Amino acid sequence: MLSLYLFYFLSTVALISALMVLLSKKPIHSVLYLTLTFFTLAGHYILLNAQFLAVVHIIVYAGAIMVLFLFTVMLLNLNLEGEFQKSTLMKFVATLTGGMLFLVLIGTLKSFDVGTLSEHPELTQIGLVKNLGKTLYSDYLLPFELSSILFLSAMVGAVMLGKKDKN
Repeated sequence: MLSLYLFYFLSTVALISALMVLLSKKPIHSVLYLTLTFFTLAGHYILLNAQFLAVVHIIVYAGAIMVLFLFTVMLLNLNLEGEFQKSTLMKFVATLTGGMLFLVLIGTLKSFDVGTLSEHPELTQIGLVKNLGKTLYSDYLLPFELSSILFLSAMVGAVMLGKKDKN
């Protein structure tokens, strides 16, 4: 019963802070509201018994990426004079795209059956570190290794691009 109230509280805070990201006038406030949204999503992960995912979410998104966003916003020194006006066509396309995304989400959630979790209690334990490691290194070993090669090549590419020429 407590988890239900906690879910509703976290959902309400996440929705309000996500709306404030869009509605706030100052970019710094938008970044801070986005950080609050990330923390509420991490709370949802904890409610889903995925503690490892919650910790990684906080470290990666609320930590590293939000610091990067804050530095970018502070370095750009965004002013209201530099903001361009959006055309009516752009607003219409954005509204249409958001509506299509909303329909896809409704269709996806409509087909989801909550009864599967009560029939298979082992599905609620998948987010734990032990079970996640077993699944990652047995069922998804090849994609995991391929992504590590991709990340390694991206790091080498970033070093090569950042290196100054000696000419």
